[in-house]
Amino acid sequence: ALMAAMYVAAPSAARAQAEQPSEDTWNSIKDDIFKARPILDGSGLVVLDAPRRAEDAAVVPIGMRVNFSGDDKRTLRSLTLVIDENPAPVAGTFTIGPRSGVTSISTRVRVNTYSYVRLVAELSDGNLYGVKTYVKASGGCSAPASSNSDATRSLLGQMKFRTFRPEAGGLSEAQLMMRHPQNSGLQMDQLTRLYIPPFFVENLKIWQGDDLVLAMDGGIAISEDPNVRFNFKPNGAEKLRAEAMDTSQKLFRDEWSLEKSML
Repeated sequence: ALMAAMYVAAPSAARAQAEQPSEDTWNSIKDDIFKARPILDGSGLVVLDAPRRAEDAAVVPIGMRVNFSGDDKRTLRSLTLVIDENPAPVAGTFTIGPRSGVTSISTRVRVNTYSYVRLVAELSDGNLYGVKTYVKASGGCSAPASSNSDATRSLLGQMKFRTFRPEAGGLSEAQLMMRHPQNSGLQMDQLTRLYIPPFFVENLKIWQGDDLVLAMDGGIAISEDPNVRFNFKPNGAEKLRAEAMDTSQKLFRDEWSLEKSML
């Protein structure tokens, strides 16, 4: 009976150990990403919302925000999203405009395999604060595009914009949606059986009048048809405008009028 119990327990223990997330990848990349700067525990200050198990590894919703207390005078300088086990771990870096008031950003990403997802916020005190969560997903970076390639080419770079009325005491919110295939370089053409070359949005900037709201330096992990939602502090400007450049150096621009209630 003892031998039988040991036989059953051993594989179970091995499976449990194999499923334990590893810090090895993070320890090997964090100094390169953050230039060996210390990363403080951001629990309670920095919030990362991600599903424990992704329904679609190619479109994983991610929410990022910093919760400042009422007497905290610091501001947010940047948010860096890292997916440890992705082929290119840095999914995106979001630089925040100094007068934008942005504290919350959400987007959608690809997760290639079971991995820690990490969010590191740089605040105006010069420190980095990090949090992490574990996401179970597989094959997100190699998943085929969901849209027809001909339709994608005809709509390439098309942008849409939405605004959301602020709740009582809250900031205004906006959402930018852009048509782009975001080819990762790991997807295969089903006809030629050749890999499709990388082709994605490298940089996205959004301004309110002449003031920068945010800038995103993205990579292959940002999902097809990039979607970025953010809060911001209106500065009286009548328009928001956006500019994006992809890896082919093609530049896309658009602008939208803001409702008077948001100025």
